[in-house]
Amino acid sequence: MEQSRKKRKPAGRGERHSAAWGKRLSVLVLVLVAEVAFAQPSNNQTATGRVFQKIAPEVASLSTRTNTTGKDQLVRVIVQFKETPKAEHFARMQSHGAQLHRKLGVVRAASFFIPASRLSALESNPDVAFVTLDHPLNGADDYADAAANVSAAWSAGYDGTGIGVAVIDSGINDGHADLLDSTQSHSRVVYRQDFTGTATSNTNGAQYDLYGHGTHVAGIIGGNGFLSAGRFAGVAPNVNFVDLRALDANGSGSDSSVIAAIQEAIALKNTYNIRVINLSLGRGIPVTYTQDPLCQAVEAAWSSGIVVVVAAGNYGRLSVSGSNGFGTITAPGNDPLVLTVGAMKAMATYSRNDDLKTSYSSKGPTTYDHVVKPDIMAMGNDVVSLAAPGATLETAHPISLVTGSDGNNNYFRLSGTSMATPVVSGAVALMLQQNSSLTPDQVKARLMKTAFKSFPTKSSVSWVPHLWQNFTDFYDLLSVGSGYLDVQAALANNDLAPANLGAALSPSAVYNPVTGTVTLTNGNSVILPGSVVWGTSVVWGTSVVWGANVSGSSVVWGTSLPWNNNQLSAFSVVWGASTGTSATSVVWGASMLNSNSAFSDAGDDEQ
Repeated sequence: MEQSRKKRKPAGRGERHSAAWGKRLSVLVLVLVAEVAFAQPSNNQTATGRVFQKIAPEVASLSTRTNTTGKDQLVRVIVQFKETPKAEHFARMQSHGAQLHRKLGVVRAASFFIPASRLSALESNPDVAFVTLDHPLNGADDYADAAANVSAAWSAGYDGTGIGVAVIDSGINDGHADLLDSTQSHSRVVYRQDFTGTATSNTNGAQYDLYGHGTHVAGIIGGNGFLSAGRFAGVAPNVNFVDLRALDANGSGSDSSVIAAIQEAIALKNTYNIRVINLSLGRGIPVTYTQDPLCQAVEAAWSSGIVVVVAAGNYGRLSVSGSNGFGTITAPGNDPLVLTVGAMKAMATYSRNDDLKTSYSSKGPTTYDHVVKPDIMAMGNDVVSLAAPGATLETAHPISLVTGSDGNNNYFRLSGTSMATPVVSGAVALMLQQNSSLTPDQVKARLMKTAFKSFPTKSSVSWVPHLWQNFTDFYDLLSVGSGYLDVQAALANNDLAPANLGAALSPSAVYNPVTGTVTLTNGNSVILPGSVVWGTSVVWGTSVVWGANVSGSSVVWGTSLPWNNNQLSAFSVVWGASTGTSATSVVWGASMLNSNSAFSDAGDDEQ
């Protein structure tokens, strides 16, 4: 992996992000929809006045939807049952006119196509726990390796050997020489399965990864740099890959395809020693994580002993009513168990001391639950990794192809939290090679405790491709989490988060309207009734994990953040229409939740 050493971009460089104009258009639409949505009721009340308890508001609003011929529109939903569904449950669903799409036993659910007019009948079905849409999702170098101190791990002999990483993405082109073993005779992609039901080759010669995103992600995790004389090696260059294809040639997928892939990763855990799942994808947040089947699936994987690493999202520039990009973390990165990753950028140096946060990296707190995210930052800007010849991204943006040592275009340049996430996944693989007994919570806690925590108070970027706008970033814990990934420090640390104190849950931020302050709460009775690993202990106290970003029990942040005055519209955007409650934020409007641009493949690169 490598970032460009050039201070200014060559002519035509911005052509790679021509697709980003579509993303910006949907963001503009989102802002307009969100402004309107802010004035609307935030409960499950439909236009007819009926209130639903088992059906998400977005589903209830579709109950009268018709198609262009005036007939019922088929809606694809995920139904969570009170127990793992059996034949009789599916039979009762069929009586509602539902057609089974996919079984999702890992979250006691299944996805169905159902006529819109029959949705309301699910409210009275005694088997049903909750109903959500089957949302669309998209797939959200040597500089990166230097920033994370990876060379120290390699010098100590750690390269990910024996660790399996499940990449749930657009597929992996296992024909790339950088994904072969040390003898260059066998592929390290040891298993693959498609969950999209779409073509696995195209007329441009692409094979399996028709989008080009999953191969790039795999290279960041564990490419061995064979075609670049080691220059573009990944973080853990000898890991094995389990390729679970959940995104199609356009980078699009769905909740059910990703949940099915997670379910398969859990089933294959012991067969391929899967210890890490990489999710460089996401979508908006329609309900609390406790009701979201996608979040329940990542929790199931975590509980099975798999570290789940998730992209934070690329919406840090989205400013609804002046919210300055806060409250834009995407799902399932909003779940307090998983390790959620934001993106940093190099400043044309190998030293991490001058690295800065990218302006596109999404910020917390999360919608509904106000979970403090991201958890950690990693290099994600302008990253060079493996190309998938003939794939959609490479065909659309040939300017971003990079030649290897053999003179061929074997590599490709992308930016985004999608690229930062596999840097952390690779680091987790190195940690587990060093100590295979570490639990997911111990991995997360150690990475957060040892993260590099020296940041400026704020930084600005004055030139962003296509936008010509200035962006100012603050370095509070809702922007950079616990700090910047430091692999060397994580491997040198021997502290174990006490197992008897529960999980390494990301805390929630709670606003006190009387004092006007926001504090952290570390317990969550929904997942674990006890305390969490950083509670009040000396080793894992909050000040140790988040450094100077936390002072006592109060959250410290920049003075321009939007919750100093609860009369401000920006305050309501982040904290919900009803102050101090879990009322929905207006950041995620219908245009974002139901569109195929729910998560960009990459953010705009920036200097």
